[in-house]
Amino acid sequence: MTGLVDIVDDEEAIRDALAFLLASRDIETRLWASGEDFLAAQPLEDMTCIIMDVRMGGLSGPEVYERLHSMGSVVPVIFLTGHADVPIAVRTLKAGAFDFVEKPFNDNHIVDLALRAIAAGLAAQTQAVHRRDFDHRRASLSQREAEVMDLMLTGAMNKQIADQLGIAIRTVEAHREKVLSKMGVRNALELAARGRALRPDP
Repeated sequence: MTGLVDIVDDEEAIRDALAFLLASRDIETRLWASGEDFLAAQPLEDMTCIIMDVRMGGLSGPEVYERLHSMGSVVPVIFLTGHADVPIAVRTLKAGAFDFVEKPFNDNHIVDLALRAIAAGLAAQTQAVHRRDFDHRRASLSQREAEVMDLMLTGAMNKQIADQLGIAIRTVEAHREKVLSKMGVRNALELAARGRALRPDP
């Protein structure tokens, strides 16, 4: 597994300790002394996991998380928290953060958690690439082809599509072939499977 962990903490000792722990498992890290510095460097396309303190001078961890979220980031975030900050961390977890770890943290636990977050981050990156490809291909469809594809995704047969759109079955067949070709799939089942896989979770 490859991955990169961005460590955002205003305590140098914590940053260095985490970097050392992660290096012991051959995990590369980048260190940031503040949320402001981290945000100023965005977008960082190679991010796969972020470990970030809840309380920092300047922007807090949750504030940085909210800004990342508003940028469309799906990178998993693990929050470091003191006991008094647990309610804040729990709220952020409910808002979509990956997990939180109380200080002082267990070395093996936080590294194992980072590895799981990296796996999730890499999966999210792959999903984003597939989504961009799907959207780019869909944008290449004509208006009529897009209408035919939408009906194909409902499971409608050619005659049903023809009746609903008021066109000949042979015309539907021609549009259907163009849809499959432009979307890079072999059949309607594969198209539907790709569409379901890229559908955001409710």
